[in-house]
Amino acid sequence: MADIKTIGVLTSGGDAPGMNAAIRAVVRTGLAKGLKVKGILKGYNGLLNEEIIDMNATSVSDTIDRGGTILYTARCLEFIDPEYQNRGADICRKYGIDGLVVIGGDGSFKGAQKLSALGINTIGVPGTIDLDIACTDYTIGFDTAINTAMRAIDRIRDTSTSHERCSIIEVMGRNAGHIALWCGIANGAEDILLPGKYDFNEERIINSIIENKKRGKKHHIIVNAEGIGHSTSMAKRIEEATGVETRATILGHMQRGGSPTCKDRVYASMMGSYATQLLCEGKSNRVVAYHGGEFVDFDIDEALAMTKDVDEHMYEVSKLLCR
Repeated sequence: MADIKTIGVLTSGGDAPGMNAAIRAVVRTGLAKGLKVKGILKGYNGLLNEEIIDMNATSVSDTIDRGGTILYTARCLEFIDPEYQNRGADICRKYGIDGLVVIGGDGSFKGAQKLSALGINTIGVPGTIDLDIACTDYTIGFDTAINTAMRAIDRIRDTSTSHERCSIIEVMGRNAGHIALWCGIANGAEDILLPGKYDFNEERIINSIIENKKRGKKHHIIVNAEGIGHSTSMAKRIEEATGVETRATILGHMQRGGSPTCKDRVYASMMGSYATQLLCEGKSNRVVAYHGGEFVDFDIDEALAMTKDVDEHMYEVSKLLCR
């Protein structure tokens, strides 16, 4: 074990179901290895404001099933500034924090990267429902988010069928289309609109709705990615062109909440524990990932330079299934 005595943990950016499981794993793995563990509230914003608490095994009791993050989270645009990065590193040293686990997305990892360069050992853990971190096949919260959205879309389809409507359901994911693609397949959508894939040919969608209605189809489900957006105006145009009542539903932040699935609890626990072990080995500037069926780690610089698109094979299959 490297000369690590105290570690800190924070959550940053958007919350994701499973973050509490990761926090719990960091705390309990650290305590098991004889370390002191400090929780930093409200992400980098809380670090700069010195909102730092001592954590023990009881601090994380009965939290694994809870959505959100017990450490809270916040955006911190100030941390882009080198002055505040230096201040954050100084505060870590002030509180004796030898290593820091940062649970969040790409923006959070950029902050971890800067702290590492300033001498604070940092390990990133991918926590985002968007699945948009290129180095990993899994991000904390994605599994819960797609299951939450899937169940909501199932319910919308029931009422859409009853009223013989077209329904446009907008899911989260920013400019990534992973949630939309997975839900589009899982919910048997007639159309899936993804950033970088959708050609904005509404005429094709309109013709498809008309043809489906002629052959007796009672509903038409369109899963629309957040990066496409404009679901409400799209619904108005489709209704005017087809004569089919069309409703838009934006699922929004409900996808971030709720009790995490078994997968999110287990994988987040594995990632949190792995991150702590890396700190104990004296590692820094690393991102924990699930890649090729194994938990591994990448250099943060390398991870941030990677790019990621939706799975091309899944996308091609989805086009075969959409009818």
